[in-house]
Amino acid sequence: MAGSARDCDPLGNGRVVSDTVDDRRNAARLGALRADRNRTMGCVDDAGRIARHVRSADRRAPPVICLQAGADMPRLTRRRVLLGAGSTILLGSGFIWSSFRRDLATAERRISDRSRIIMTAFGALEYAVAGSGDPLMMIHGTGGGFDQGLRFAYALRQRGHRIVAPSRFGYLRSDFPADPSLAHQADAFAVLLDHLGIDRLPVVGGSAGALSASAFALRHPDRCSALVLLVPVANVTGSDPVEMGRLQESAVRALLTSDLLYWSALEAAPERIIGTLLATDPKLLPNVSPSERRRAFAIASDMMPIHARTDGMLNDARQAGQPAKLDFAQLRMPLLLISAEDDRFNTATTARTIATMVPHADLTIFPDGGHIWLGHDEEVAQRIEGFIAFERN
Repeated sequence: MAGSARDCDPLGNGRVVSDTVDDRRNAARLGALRADRNRTMGCVDDAGRIARHVRSADRRAPPVICLQAGADMPRLTRRRVLLGAGSTILLGSGFIWSSFRRDLATAERRISDRSRIIMTAFGALEYAVAGSGDPLMMIHGTGGGFDQGLRFAYALRQRGHRIVAPSRFGYLRSDFPADPSLAHQADAFAVLLDHLGIDRLPVVGGSAGALSASAFALRHPDRCSALVLLVPVANVTGSDPVEMGRLQESAVRALLTSDLLYWSALEAAPERIIGTLLATDPKLLPNVSPSERRRAFAIASDMMPIHARTDGMLNDARQAGQPAKLDFAQLRMPLLLISAEDDRFNTATTARTIATMVPHADLTIFPDGGHIWLGHDEEVAQRIEGFIAFERN
């Protein structure tokens, strides 16, 4: 059939061509073109052969596509994963920020419109009065303000006392004067009593507020009918009761000067806040009543907004760390000291030391309860109430 045979076009177009020499050359060239076309439609297998797409009788079947190594699919997958992770982080951050702003606003509403302001020679002094009955002044500790004073004295208020709760210098709306000394703070308290028309009353100083309460009793003894020092934080032995390492001090300082950082710590690890800033073993929490557990967490959360208490807290750290320049032996009014053996601020030692300076002092040391006398709030109130009633009669 050579020379006269007729064959189909190699390109598969159905055209008839002659089997001549020229045609063979053309067929070779056309075969090369066909291979190029197949490369655009398929891939090369391991044997180097052209793997053409198979045209199925069922034309609805999709073509099989061979991707070359190093294609963009993994890159697109990684990009999608990164975009998804970034979106999740942004959404989570937005939720956290929204929660923080909501809780901060709640804390600010909690303390708004509950206190009043008077002007003194040392600037504005904030205070609140709650309850009815015989007056009693409760002076708050570190991280507090009038709100903490009211919380500390809640059980006493329930027993029929009118609670006077000032905010010390640098706390909430009380000014921070150029000289925030204990003497000036004591004199500001005397101005407050003048304003309220109170001549004389029992004074309770809690934690770092024990120094201000003692200064008031020493400078204005005729206005203090009885003095109670509750878990007193003071340097009466020549050593800082709240001494920290430099790194720990820097961390605590950062925590106590930022609402966001403190809120984050409170949300993530409230028990750790109770164990460190409130100096109370969190292992006590499961062993106390639900109301006492709520009181512990409330004391910690009440420190919000913390930026409004920073000046006062830093001043407390300076005053409590320095040797107390108070002559406790000159206290002439009835004196009650209360602490707990496991207080991490070592106030049991402080209370015992002061008691040795004041022979007529009464001393109560609970075996546990830490710095917030956890599990003993009712007992503390009963002890204070009984002490005041006995001295009054």
